[in-house]
Amino acid sequence: MKSHYVSDLADGQLIASLFLVREKEIRTSPRTGKSWLELDLADRSGSIPAKMWDNFDAIAKTFERDDVVKIRGRVKLYNGQKELTLEQIIPAGEREYELGDFLPHTRHDVEQLFAKLRSAIGAMKHPWLQRLLTSVVEDPQIAPRLKRAPAAMSMHHAFLGGLLEHVVSMIELTEAISAHYPELDRDLLLTGVVLHDIGKIDELRYERGIDYSDGGRLLGHISMGVMMVREKRMAIPGFPAPLAVLVEHLILSHHGSHEFGSPALPQFPEALVLHCIDDLDSKMAAMRATMESASVGAPGPWTDRNPSLRRALLRADKFLAPNADNGSAAAPALDKPSKKG
Repeated sequence: MKSHYVSDLADGQLIASLFLVREKEIRTSPRTGKSWLELDLADRSGSIPAKMWDNFDAIAKTFERDDVVKIRGRVKLYNGQKELTLEQIIPAGEREYELGDFLPHTRHDVEQLFAKLRSAIGAMKHPWLQRLLTSVVEDPQIAPRLKRAPAAMSMHHAFLGGLLEHVVSMIELTEAISAHYPELDRDLLLTGVVLHDIGKIDELRYERGIDYSDGGRLLGHISMGVMMVREKRMAIPGFPAPLAVLVEHLILSHHGSHEFGSPALPQFPEALVLHCIDDLDSKMAAMRATMESASVGAPGPWTDRNPSLRRALLRADKFLAPNADNGSAAAPALDKPSKKG
């Protein structure tokens, strides 16, 4: 049973608990020649660097990356960041832990999210697009992975079920935006929402950790998604060729620009809207995660820097609170945000 989580660790605390090994490396100082074991340990609440300085050679051979280990060590601050100094590492048997303790996951009920997705597809009026989406979502080889996959490695919805949560959130945005812009083809936009990131079920590995698959590193989710959808579309006799081009363009252009990895730029209204709501939902998710992880008792209205947005974020409630010190310190500099993953 896991006893301590990363988010609860405090400076000076002595702990004995279970963690998932995300990274493992033996490093050597070029100045002193001294070696140590460097780990990145994680659970569902976050990750923390860890070092073992002595007698690690034999221990390091007993476990690998993505294994769960039992550790004993002490928390300390180094350059303002928490890390663990380890005294003991023991590989954990599979019966000693629940994998759900180590991988972050959506707070929503996955089956309810999936039901909302199926309901949206069932309400479509375009027969070809509805048939295409049904062939993807109802595929027994795809559905379980769609329910489990994260939407990214770290930038947004980077947890189990994150992809499905992201898609359902975008479906809800589609409903509102389609009502505001009646010239949009709602079913075509919905098709882009459901399929734009479908390649991530193969791009990422998410069984004992979240990482890129070999295919994901070599091909990326956009090309993988196009190949998957093309295979499904070609299995539907008579599927209109021009419509197939539009569907593939939605996938190829959804990152919005060549700079952020799109082979094509959005060139019709539904493609542009798809990019905008994808960008909006991903950035809001990144902001939400940073705001929620900020300590309630932390002084000042600014969070730590969000790496995907490349900026610290302002907690407006603290900024507007009576007696808040909101005029003496300059806001952190902003720079160009990066694209979601």
